[in-house]
Amino acid sequence: SLMVDVTGQTRKKKVVLPSCLQGKKLNTIPNKKIEDPASGKLSTSSLATRQDLTGFHLNPSMVTFGVLKEGCTYATTVIMKNVGVNFSRFRVKQPPPHTGLRVMYTPRPVAAGLQVELEIEIFAMLIGGKDTGGLEEVSHDVEILTETETLLLPVKANIL
Repeated sequence: SLMVDVTGQTRKKKVVLPSCLQGKKLNTIPNKKIEDPASGKLSTSSLATRQDLTGFHLNPSMVTFGVLKEGCTYATTVIMKNVGVNFSRFRVKQPPPHTGLRVMYTPRPVAAGLQVELEIEIFAMLIGGKDTGGLEEVSHDVEILTETETLLLPVKANIL
């Protein structure tokens, strides 16, 4: 029961379910639905009751580079999996050059259940050339545009 904890005592705080169990997606903006006759939509009755038949999941859902040395380039990989029942397309809106971020990927349709790799690369540089004498935080949301929604991938780093 959610009313008691593992020791059998009544809970003092309400249990917050993760967003994946609540049916919500974090960091997404829904797009206006446009019917496309060539998109391969399914209309079988067994699938008609499901609400979310399309979409991508990002793993990890947030990228934190940590403390970076100025003048060096760092990279990490994010897996983008198609969790829908149809193939789906996407594209990445490249971040502005002053952030030092770049996303490398191969644009292509992704079949249901398959995944693609997005390589997030950052060139650690101080924005505006300011010398803060310590750490400067860089934060940007990378926009991934899909057919049904816009995914936001937060990227954070501290430049030494």
